[in-house]
Amino acid sequence: MQDNEQFTRVFYFEHERQTINARVLLKHGSLLLLTFITATIAGTLYPFGKLGIFAEGDPQTWPELLQFLLLLPGQYVLTLATAASSLLTDTSVLAHGLSFSLSLLFILVCHEMGHYIACRIYRVDATLPFFIPTPPMIGPAGTFGAFIKILSPMPSRKAVFDIGVAGPIAGFIALLPISVIGVLTMQPAPPEAIANYSGITFSDPILMQLIAAAAGIDLSASYGNAFFYAAWIGLLVTALNLIPSGQLDGGHAIYAVFGKAVHFWTGRIAFVVMAALSILGMVYFNSPSGFLIAILLGVMMRIPHPQPWDESPLDIKRKLIAIFVLAIFVVSFLPFPIKIT
Repeated sequence: MQDNEQFTRVFYFEHERQTINARVLLKHGSLLLLTFITATIAGTLYPFGKLGIFAEGDPQTWPELLQFLLLLPGQYVLTLATAASSLLTDTSVLAHGLSFSLSLLFILVCHEMGHYIACRIYRVDATLPFFIPTPPMIGPAGTFGAFIKILSPMPSRKAVFDIGVAGPIAGFIALLPISVIGVLTMQPAPPEAIANYSGITFSDPILMQLIAAAAGIDLSASYGNAFFYAAWIGLLVTALNLIPSGQLDGGHAIYAVFGKAVHFWTGRIAFVVMAALSILGMVYFNSPSGFLIAILLGVMMRIPHPQPWDESPLDIKRKLIAIFVLAIFVVSFLPFPIKIT
């Protein structure tokens, strides 16, 4: 009788565990699928794709602005419906959208799995990646990226460093071939198109400039493509994560290499520098993107870094890796990612 009761109890808990695992996989898989859909749609729309957004022109007067705002929800739905219809009926649009979304998700998955696998190596409890889908044009790329949530304390500064840098390194390795493909497949733009262009301009990270210089390609006189834009966003995500503040990946690295005090001050210095750059960018380059980065850093510097159990300093090997990570940040970072001309 007792054996039957014990068997029933074990079977019940095993069933519950499997049910929880299935729910977890369904939750994370659903977010990934939804992000894939929103990123694919975003990849067809301006500025990443060939489809325009709103039929109405830019409002020039207050009555025109009021009319534009009243029509905006309908125009937004119409734009998404047009994009979805084009994806289902035009193979070239579908190919472009999938090239963008699959490339971008490959970079994001590699980044987050770098963190996750490092957590598993150190037996640090962490969730699977949470992907963040956003409505296209609101989150321009159809996503605000992804994150994992660490659920247990860090055992050592070595673990903090390895887990923190594993994501950016894995994501950077993943985006390298996509960057090369994106640059090498760019098409030259006619001189008249360049002279008369107005709209969003993407600044070129150093990595893209190095690839283009090696291939003899003039980025300023070329059209972007799905691979180029996916790699560009991947570089932006990498750079933002490597800013030495709070619990960003760069914050983890700074804490592990230099300790709590330096981590405290680098976060505040990064915020002040980015706030100043955002003003300069708006005044001199018509680039509003710096304000969003400054807001992110303002939030991050108020989040304390968890203290690991073992505060032993890092070995020389990891300090050399830290220099490599710094180089990744340098070739990825842009103070003014976009400009409006």
